[in-house]
Amino acid sequence: MKKAFLLIILFLNIQLLTAQYTEIINSKRPGFSESPYSIGTNVYQFETGLFYRSSNNTTSSGIPKSFGGDLFFRYGKFSEKLELNANIAYQKDQFLALDNNSVLQKTNVSGISHLTIGAKYLLYQQKYTDKTKEIRSWKRKLAFDKKRLIPSVGVYAGVNTNFLSSNYKEDGISYKAALLLQNDFSDRLVILTNLIADKITSDFNYYSYIISMTYAISEKWSYFMENQGVFNKRNSPKYNFGIGAAYLYSNDIQLDASLRTNFFDNYSFIYASAGIAWRLDKHKEKLMSKAKYNPLKTKNKKRKKRRRGNIFTRIFKKN
Repeated sequence: MKKAFLLIILFLNIQLLTAQYTEIINSKRPGFSESPYSIGTNVYQFETGLFYRSSNNTTSSGIPKSFGGDLFFRYGKFSEKLELNANIAYQKDQFLALDNNSVLQKTNVSGISHLTIGAKYLLYQQKYTDKTKEIRSWKRKLAFDKKRLIPSVGVYAGVNTNFLSSNYKEDGISYKAALLLQNDFSDRLVILTNLIADKITSDFNYYSYIISMTYAISEKWSYFMENQGVFNKRNSPKYNFGIGAAYLYSNDIQLDASLRTNFFDNYSFIYASAGIAWRLDKHKEKLMSKAKYNPLKTKNKKRKKRRRGNIFTRIFKKN
């Protein structure tokens, strides 16, 4: 029972260290950060939810209220290290816009606001010492593995398409790239660090970082804390902080909720979301069957070949 409990904890919102595929769903939600690991080959995963944003920003470019939903689709194919994905969002915003008399008026717009298609690949997978096999020294068994300070590394590349509603269209497509890092400091504690360049080649390009901490408190519950910073040339840096929790309903379903707010701005906002992650698991391990591989049969064939070679050698020597 104890081994099963620790195994489930390891799988909550993090990836297995020895393979991409996990028996239990691992989801990007409810945070914004992303792990360098993929979901495994022949796995279809849907992560969707509703969000609500409320702000006291009174400028003409502000969005006091926003409500919508998003869908993050993930698919593993070709390699355990590779994942293909797509992110789409639909929302309804309430703008403050100037009318003909230069008076601020509330204006509502809605539509598809975001559609990005991309892929990520695991470049380096950190492996840790198995302390359960240490029987000579109790001190070494409990000592911190310094390898955990070196993260697993992945990269992401995507395209921000312009297949959006008219109210959200920009001038052409743009690109997104990210460096994805993951440190497993223990079987329960994971730190994710994302360094992102978004809307590359457009007039709205920006850079950001995301640092997330995920901690499993039981075999069903985990929580996270997250800090995000956004930087561009047009505005001062923006920072926000989020917290949330996830509940493992079954091996293939996870429920979540989160809440975040901003820092260091002359206005404040509240962002709340709730959602679900579900996967269709068609993953199959690549195992060699006994019918295809028989060590004894293979060994006997090699012996026969060697014998035949010796016979032919003798004949040619006689001639």
